Amino acid sequence: MHGLILAGGEGSRLAAGGIRVPKPLVEVAGRPQIVGLLETFAALGCRSLTCAVRADFPAVMRLLDGRRFGPPLSVVECRTPSSLHTLVEGLRAVPAGPVFCSMVDTVMRRDDWRAVFRATERYLGEGAEMVLAVTPYVDDESPVYVIRGGGDDVQAVSDEPVHPPCVTGGVYGLSPGIRSAAAEAVSAGGHRMRGFLKAVVAGGRRVAAVEVPRIIDIDRPSDLQHANAWLGARET
Repeated sequence: MHGLILAGGEGSRLAAGGIRVPKPLVEVAGRPQIVGLLETFAALGCRSLTCAVRADFPAVMRLLDGRRFGPPLSVVECRTPSSLHTLVEGLRAVPAGPVFCSMVDTVMRRDDWRAVFRATERYLGEGAEMVLAVTPYVDDESPVYVIRGGGDDVQAVSDEPVHPPCVTGGVYGLSPGIRSAAAEAVSAGGHRMRGFLKAVVAGGRRVAAVEVPRIIDIDRPSDLQHANAWLGARET
């Protein structure tokens, strides 16, 4: 699989909370978040690495310029209105084949990254067209809920709470067919990742879920503090 990191957002809630560096550069577990993700993806075995980075984040571009992680790295500058648009921009630079994709603000434990990656390889190899990392841990202003069947197949994606809780965590496995579907969705006027996820599932495509205990999205300064405290306690 190829690795893709989406870093096209403004990070406005972090900035409003007094954090002036771009979201990809916030320090998580002692390193800039985007560097930690690239190191993680390389260690997982991604054949190539691609980052879609907001064009007005020159500090991120400077950090990554000439940096080596093992697999070849491509950095795509973008100025996109949504994460779905950023996904499509990034995918244009990713070599053919399945993709392991993460939002830049996603934080998980190392063991959970490995579990999600291996399960994604397995499900895509078995014919799933998309894989979603999900968690029962809900700490988001507008979570995307996932309804599963008896196993790990996703039956629906919803804005309404489900019980037991199950929400997406910003990590996706993408088959070649889903790559083209994302581009088609944007061409047809799609503008939100959650809308694309709903359409994929409603359209009858096989989507699998991989659950881990906790995923943190770094949207606010409190999320950053929480992530560092959590990883520090877990990783020692």
